[in-house]
Amino acid sequence: MLEAAGKSPIWGSRFAEGPHPLFFAYGRSVEWDRRLATEDIKGSVAHVHALLRAGVLTSEIAAQLESGLKELADDVRAGQGLAILPEDEDVHGAIERLLGPIGGYLHAGRSRNDQVALDFHLYCKAAAKELATAAQDLEEAILQICEAQGDKVWWGMTHLQPAQPVLVAHHFLAYFWMFERDRRRFLWAEGQADRSPLGAGALAGAGVPVDPASAAEELGFESVYENSMDAVSDRDFALDLGHAAATAALHLSRLGEEIVLFSAPAFGLVQLPDAFASGSSMMPQKKNPDGAELLRGRAGRVLGAHLGLMTTLKGLPLAYVRDLQEDKEATFSIVDATLAGLRLAAAMLPALELRGVEIPRGDLSLATDLADHLVRAGVPFRQAHHIVGQAVRAALEAGGDFTCLDAATWQALSPHFTPGALAQLLDPRLALERRSVPLGTAPGRVQDQLAHARALLDAAD
Repeated sequence: MLEAAGKSPIWGSRFAEGPHPLFFAYGRSVEWDRRLATEDIKGSVAHVHALLRAGVLTSEIAAQLESGLKELADDVRAGQGLAILPEDEDVHGAIERLLGPIGGYLHAGRSRNDQVALDFHLYCKAAAKELATAAQDLEEAILQICEAQGDKVWWGMTHLQPAQPVLVAHHFLAYFWMFERDRRRFLWAEGQADRSPLGAGALAGAGVPVDPASAAEELGFESVYENSMDAVSDRDFALDLGHAAATAALHLSRLGEEIVLFSAPAFGLVQLPDAFASGSSMMPQKKNPDGAELLRGRAGRVLGAHLGLMTTLKGLPLAYVRDLQEDKEATFSIVDATLAGLRLAAAMLPALELRGVEIPRGDLSLATDLADHLVRAGVPFRQAHHIVGQAVRAALEAGGDFTCLDAATWQALSPHFTPGALAQLLDPRLALERRSVPLGTAPGRVQDQLAHARALLDAAD
């Protein structure tokens, strides 16, 4: 029998013997929930003030408790952390023990159920704000590379096949809008965590007349839960944060995948800086896009932890159950991996060298422009598609692009393909200009889009 474990649990007075060492070790959470020390101390200070206002504590005892808590907070801020002992079950018990005998007054009117819920709300609220800031920094990095691209052109692709010419800036602005949605989701998740459960007690409400609203205001919460059972069992706010992070991780994965692909010699569109690449232990010539690959790979960790948390919560009865202990480790993993990915991407993107493509005159990616020209001349689109498809086949059989077709061939396909029309239709730069429609890739439209994105980001500061 683990002697210390038999004596230490703060819930153990009802039991004739202490917990089995394996059970105690299995349920012990202090090694990772000690990360909530700052939140736990902050919440405890607010609870001391609530007990003082309720007349449960004398001014002298409240002052001693507050002094002890602030001393522990100073130690945590200084990087000393908490002096954890083997018999500490969780961070809440460790803090109470470190306060000494006076710590016995701290838990009046409070359960570990509303205590840990409060800590977790404070953590998720701060984490969501930090993630929103990191997403905003990545958006800034994306805008910087877009603004630096000028008139560089890429093949826009579908199914990884060349489809139509697009500006490089237009391509990367798609990622700006993804991460702008992520930023807003993080801010929404922050709002979902902005609700205090303190005062719920174990499940039926505090046993002393504390004022939850005053404590919530002191802690910076916008509101208080309406129902004590909901307060101690709700983890929707953690799921909201996890969903926002999982979506951001998906976007980071897509970005990483394109950097991996486009930096391969077969594409040659991206040159990785040495600082964000690694080599091979065997092949001296290798330069591997490991950072981008990890953006792609680590998304699995975020998605897995988020799914795991949902699975943990899916069948729980009201109110508190010990399964909820699993929420924090999953959420810590989600936040850490997503935050690190956002920061890595924000540092890596401005260092990338993006190479434009010189799309040749008459390239087959201009086929849609030819079909659109026929539509404007009154030809039904389905017929236009068929006519241009024949032109594509003829060009491929001739071993090249549309410039391989002579005037007679064009005229046989359609009288609307006059030499004057073809001179403009086969120019890839003019193809860009023809996309001067809302959402389009024409240079003027992309500049408008950049200006809009810049204004949104500036307003977010």
